Amino acid sequence: MTDSDPVSRSRSAEAWKRHIVGQLKHRDRSQHDRYQELIRFYTRLLEKTRLTKGILSSSPRRPSVGSLLQHNDQLKKITGELAYQVLELQQQTRTRESLLEEQQYRLEAEKLRLAGAFDSRGVLQQQVEQVQLENAALKTKYDELLELQRREEAKLREEKLRGDRLLETMIQEKQQAAAHMNSHNQRRSRAREAHLQKELQSTRSKVTVESCFSAPSSRSTSPKRDLQLESREGGHSRLFRSLSASSPRILSSFRDLFQRRRGHSVCSMEEDLVFPVRVSLYARVPARALQVLEAHEQGINAVRFSSSSHLLATGGTDREVKVWEVQSGSLTHRTTLEGSTGGITCIEFDPAGFRILAASYDKSALLWRLDDSVAKLTLTGHRRKVTAARFSGCLHQVVTGSEDRSIRVWDLQRAACVEVLEVSSSCSDLVCSENSVISGHFDSRIRVWDTRLLRCVQELPAQGKVTSLDISSDHRHLLSCCRDDCLQLVDLRGRSNERVCFRAEGFKCGSDSSKAVISPDGCFLAAGSADAAVYIWNVSTGKLETRLPDRHSSSISAVAWSLSGEYVVSVDKSRRAVLWSDI
Repeated sequence: MTDSDPVSRSRSAEAWKRHIVGQLKHRDRSQHDRYQELIRFYTRLLEKTRLTKGILSSSPRRPSVGSLLQHNDQLKKITGELAYQVLELQQQTRTRESLLEEQQYRLEAEKLRLAGAFDSRGVLQQQVEQVQLENAALKTKYDELLELQRREEAKLREEKLRGDRLLETMIQEKQQAAAHMNSHNQRRSRAREAHLQKELQSTRSKVTVESCFSAPSSRSTSPKRDLQLESREGGHSRLFRSLSASSPRILSSFRDLFQRRRGHSVCSMEEDLVFPVRVSLYARVPARALQVLEAHEQGINAVRFSSSSHLLATGGTDREVKVWEVQSGSLTHRTTLEGSTGGITCIEFDPAGFRILAASYDKSALLWRLDDSVAKLTLTGHRRKVTAARFSGCLHQVVTGSEDRSIRVWDLQRAACVEVLEVSSSCSDLVCSENSVISGHFDSRIRVWDTRLLRCVQELPAQGKVTSLDISSDHRHLLSCCRDDCLQLVDLRGRSNERVCFRAEGFKCGSDSSKAVISPDGCFLAAGSADAAVYIWNVSTGKLETRLPDRHSSSISAVAWSLSGEYVVSVDKSRRAVLWSDI
């Protein structure tokens, strides 16, 4: 309690006393008004009695007994009426007094409640003041943190610049060291070659001298001497041939040593980065299901293999991204990535396989590292749900598409949007190629964007509302899935952009986000249907290769084909994921 509490209590006591005195005065006035009417009736009764006495006393003759009795009856009647009126007035008075007491009780209760409200108001005012003080302290702390963040960002920029300078210095030093090593190797190689040439010349001169001294004095020599001479000459000739044949191998070994040292002496930033080797094997058409599991708590919208084909990522409407290990024909849960406040619509591994990018219903895209379940970056700026998120062909950039009719390019180092491409229709999916972005839209159009010119350079017609896009590993063909139950394969190499449509009896695109894929070798197409079956077409023949039914219980939303060509995974709206193969 504070020091002002006794003063406030004394003030409230005085106000209470004044209020009680005022209520008593009000009650006296009301009761006085009520009894005034009774007094008036009593005064009238007295007046009538005096009048009767005056009449009797002023009469010269004594009235008769009958008249007196009659007059007495009248007086009794009047007295009875007055008494009845008195009783009624008393009853009314008691009723009004009880009503007054009830009102007084209610008034006191209301006063108590008002006093409690005043006390609560005081407490709330104190709390408001305390919260305001806390907010002011938090504001001060927030400003300090902002200032600290600005300073740290400035330091980070300086450190980055310093790191870039150090890297350039290191590269220059490595180049200088490589040049020095190369020159040293060249000098050693020349010295070795000169030494070998001298040895060869000396050997050649020795062979010549010996052959001259060993020549016969006459033509008639014995066979034994001829054999010895031949053997001697043969030995010298073999020695000469050995030296002349070995010299190129020695020189080549020096050149190989020189090339190896030169190749490893200069290191660029791109060589320091670790990227997995894309496996381009012959894709095998799946024939049976290896594993069926309930992968999420709600429907699954997206699925993707990593570049190594050893990891699989799934995302669903339960706001989670789950990572699975693919080993020996089975899926094993590895980790769950959290942080999204909406359902996942798209998933993408980075080329190195260390990060995962996902698009979400909460109008954002999120980036995780595989060793951390908390999102490293959250890219916000779209006004409606994000339907696609892909790693760009440029380093440290991603591209997102949304139903707000925009495509955004993001810089991951700054976690900021660097370019916005406005479109006349909602974007359903997109793929990235070198210096270009290809997007599919609900207006049955496929648009090709030049990221250097920041504008649309080409529009391709589609058979219907585009639900997904996929590009072949050699970036020569583009696959689009449309709502008219058709897959369209576009040749991107020529200006004519030849298109081939793939249909099948029973195949039906299940939703506006159904995803189809191209096999790693580009020979097959795979898509899920609303009839809970996976359809696979042969690109060369244009016909249906196989149909995989009986494993899903609802419409299939997405299909993924591993880059090793060994596995196919399909997911549906009923939380189920199926691993397919021909093993």
